Amino acid sequence: AQSGLPLGFAKNSIADDSISLQIDTSFRCSSNPVRPVPLQFFEEKDDGAPRLENGKHKDHNNEDEEIRILGRSMCVKRQRDPKPVSNPCKLSCSEPSFDQRRAAVRSWGNQPLEEADPELNEIMNKEKQRQFLGIELIASENFVCRAAMEALGSHLTNKYSEGMPGARYYTGNHFIDQIETLCHERALTAFNLDSEKWGVNVQPYSCTSANFAVYTGLLLPGDRIMGLDPPSGGHMSHGWYMPGGKKVSAASIFFESFPYKLNPQTGYIDYDKLEEKALDYRPKILICGGSSYPREWDYARFRQIADRCGAVLMCDMAQISGLVAAKECSSPFDYCDIVTSTTHKSLRGPRGGIIFYRRGAKSRKQGMCLGNSGDCCGQYDFEEKINFAVFPSLQGGPHNNHIAALAITLKQVATPEYKAYMQQVKKNAQALASALLRRKCKLVTGGTDNHLLLWDLTTLGLTGKCYEKVCEMCHITLNKTAIFGENGAISPGGVRI
Repeated sequence: AQSGLPLGFAKNSIADDSISLQIDTSFRCSSNPVRPVPLQFFEEKDDGAPRLENGKHKDHNNEDEEIRILGRSMCVKRQRDPKPVSNPCKLSCSEPSFDQRRAAVRSWGNQPLEEADPELNEIMNKEKQRQFLGIELIASENFVCRAAMEALGSHLTNKYSEGMPGARYYTGNHFIDQIETLCHERALTAFNLDSEKWGVNVQPYSCTSANFAVYTGLLLPGDRIMGLDPPSGGHMSHGWYMPGGKKVSAASIFFESFPYKLNPQTGYIDYDKLEEKALDYRPKILICGGSSYPREWDYARFRQIADRCGAVLMCDMAQISGLVAAKECSSPFDYCDIVTSTTHKSLRGPRGGIIFYRRGAKSRKQGMCLGNSGDCCGQYDFEEKINFAVFPSLQGGPHNNHIAALAITLKQVATPEYKAYMQQVKKNAQALASALLRRKCKLVTGGTDNHLLLWDLTTLGLTGKCYEKVCEMCHITLNKTAIFGENGAISPGGVRI
């Protein structure tokens, strides 16, 4: 094939019973001449010995089983040279040795990135330089620690482990179970939760999939959910429709959603209107938490509203989970039934999701009297439903490398160093807010209680998209967002920092 000369048989091209094959001189390893080896077709001779074919004696008189080439019954034989091969280099050049083949197999797939894919490696290095040389102000991003990155790029990505620890669909998960169980324990410790009262699932691929798993586990298609309007700082995974009625997220496609909004004058959640809407709409799940709300959430008030309308209270603390763990903002665990979060934002871990759910006996003082969850003094039944929704309803095998990296992160979260880190994050956000206010910039709610702030650009005649492009030219990243104007209409004039 390397000589570019095809070897084929044509019916009209064979004039006799022999074909002479000449080895290309470029394949010779020495100056010894290579004698042409003729390939001949010989008539098959019956020596009287029985022949076996497929475990049965072959009948030589059956013409259907004969080997026929060009209409002639033949057997193909190679004419053997009675003389031994005088030059062993011929064999080594035509076929690699066993050691050579083994070395080739072992080297395949073991190349470092710069050798295996230089083009991609160059792009990745440029992105790394961009992250470290620019100013990163996107509130949803963070820098994961080195140990977590090592776990993400480890051999754990090779293992398939559908199911929960101790109940896997595959064998060989003894150590994977230990890793996931350790991650469970550290997750509860990081948020100071009692394992008798709280359970956790660390398998979701993202917070959006974690939220949808909660809906899938606890609701029927078409049941109602209620969360903060995305233009007011909520998240699309809590359900949202475009002004024309288009359903944006799966939460809106499979469930009915109705949002509550901010007070357009103050930028704070209007809890009175929220309660009024909730009592009229009667959602099965009431959601607190959002992606662009710079103030504390009144979880106690949410609890009262959820009890009045008979809803499960769920908190999506994706943005503030790191501050919650460090006790730098109010904790939703004191009032909520279910808490979800990403693991890569303020928590500073790998990209993924996590679900906390109440377990054990219900408390009478919380007033949890739901038709689908038993009476007030019954048992919470979230665990089995949510775990089954994560797998097998919505996901396949968990990302074991992510779970290991999350376990590393949660260990760090429980340290005094992490608390000091989150305290500094809050100070940085407040310092930036103060600097903008001194320059007569308009901030939604006038400041921040957490790690993010909203800057209203409508007074400057700019849009968030325009300002975003200007900042990107200066190597500053931030996130544009739509906000409510003074007349209550949606305005694309804000940036989230």
